[in-house]
This record gives sequence, C-alpha cells and structure tokens, in this order.
Amino acid sequence: MLDVLARQDGFHLRMNQLSNAVVLSQSATTRLVSRLEDRGLLQRYLCPTDRRGIYTEVTAPGKELLAAARPTHDAVLTEALAAAEELPELAPLVAALGKLPRLPHFVL
Repeated sequence: MLDVLARQDGFHLRMNQLSNAVVLSQSATTRLVSRLEDRGLLQRYLCPTDRRGIYTEVTAPGKELLAAARPTHDAVLTEALAAAEELPELAPLVAALGKLPRLPHFVL
C-alpha cells in the first residue's frame, strides 16, 4: 500500500481509488489503512473540494520505511520474477510484464 501511494503524484489517493489499486475490498482497505495509520505511516484527511471524499497519504515516517524496504523488495521481486520466468506456464506473463513501461522504483 505504501508503494502504491508513493507512486502517486503528491503521495495520496482517495480511499476508493486506493482500494481499487491494491485490489482489496473497501472494508479490507480501511482496516489496513487504519493499522498503517496507527503506526504513523499513513494519514487520512477530508478532500478540501469534496467533503465526502477521504484521501490517504504517506507520512514522512512511511516514506522513510518505504525507502529502507525498497532494496529488499526489489531484490525479492526480481528473484521471484526470474523463478517464474523458468516455468512454462508463467514465462509468457513475465515476458508481458517486461514489455510494460517501466515505472520509477519498479524492477523487472
């Protein structure tokens, strides 16, 4: 979730957008955001132009944790994709992922 938010301009998303981006139900997203908020890694606030909307954004400690975790995350992801590429049933998926435009902080 921190990674998804960190990829956004301004490091925030509306809760419903975040739910779609992390492929969790809205209730599961709310629970996860609450746990991360309790740890000081995320914060929620009302949209200034639409009081019905709630944004979630990464806090400074959340950005620090994400930066510290990124090398391990990228290494594990690279290793997992290399292993998946060796399996005939997953090789086409890995190849398709490799053709996608590269995002900042995303290793393939």
